[in-house]
Amino acid sequence: MTNRQLFQSFVAPTSEAPLGFEVARAEACYLYDEAGKAHLDLISGISVANIGHRHPKVVAAIKAQADAYLHTMVYGEHIQSPQVQLAQLLVRLLPANLNSVYFTNSGSEATEGAMKLAKRVTGRTEFVSFEKSYHGSTQGALSLMGGEYFKQAFRPLLPDTRHIRFNNLEDLQQITTATAAVFCETIKAEAGVQVIDANYFKALRERCSEVGALLVLDEIQTGLGRSGKLFSFEHWNIAPDILLLGKALGAGLPLAAFIADKNFMQQLSYQPVLGHITTFGGNPLCCAASKAGIEVLLENKHWMDVCQRETLLRKGLVHPKIKAIRSFGFLMAMELDSFDTCVKLMHAAMAKGVLVDWFLFAENCIRIAPPLCITEEELQHAITVLISCLDEC
Repeated sequence: MTNRQLFQSFVAPTSEAPLGFEVARAEACYLYDEAGKAHLDLISGISVANIGHRHPKVVAAIKAQADAYLHTMVYGEHIQSPQVQLAQLLVRLLPANLNSVYFTNSGSEATEGAMKLAKRVTGRTEFVSFEKSYHGSTQGALSLMGGEYFKQAFRPLLPDTRHIRFNNLEDLQQITTATAAVFCETIKAEAGVQVIDANYFKALRERCSEVGALLVLDEIQTGLGRSGKLFSFEHWNIAPDILLLGKALGAGLPLAAFIADKNFMQQLSYQPVLGHITTFGGNPLCCAASKAGIEVLLENKHWMDVCQRETLLRKGLVHPKIKAIRSFGFLMAMELDSFDTCVKLMHAAMAKGVLVDWFLFAENCIRIAPPLCITEEELQHAITVLISCLDEC
């Protein structure tokens, strides 16, 4: 049997029509198929490969840690230097109130941990999130998701969750003294790149502080340079009470985190003890990779000219079939007339060596989220390919 047949036989399906791209290896901004053909990656593994694939310093850190030790003991008992060093590095990069890091395996788990933390800190049970928001697929995170299509088959979900309209000042009154936390994306990626309004963001922060609700910012997809700053909330100079990171955090390995003040976090350590635990969260191999990846990002400052290269993309992607372009840094939605056209474009581009994708709540939009290290020459090649494919679709 071929790998494709084995994939179809033994790997649990999540789509009736998967893209079916077979990866042989990856390097920098390229994925190589089984025939050795290079494909320019404009997806970054859904915003994971911010510094590109298999950066030599990340690979070296993984090898060095593998030679030392892998898993030893459940989270929070053994002192593991990669975990400690990574937490210290993250705290150094963040506002003063974000000084305690809880590592998880995935963004969904970071969301779940933040939900428990908010309940414990506030003594409240209600959560507020936004229409067309995405915070993960586990049951608590799914309860926060702002799209019924992806939820309807799995109800009942958590009670005491409500969804308000993004950038709608009137709806902020639905955040009350019963609200434990508001979960918000500064850039709603899966809605096709919808960006928070500055005045609204300020009013949201003030409303949460007024009623004692925690503001949780989900930077799982937008953090670590993708927005043109290290963390997207820096564009508005508004700090959250809890920050969620993931995807690019692991530099290609599974790692996420929720980060808050130590006075909050310590409440997970008593009544009950082990109030939140995970076997593999903060795995030393993943933490070593993450630290190396962040150090590469800081050294090369890949985010510094993201906005300049974003402008190059916007200027080049002009075609009668493109209805609109929405972007913030290297997170871009190219709106077409239908999902069918998106699928045709995805397959046509893949045949010409360029990989793109779509969005959960904006299926008529093409996702463009390249590695931050992509060059202007590579972007120009991508533009040429995408425009030629639109001519054919």
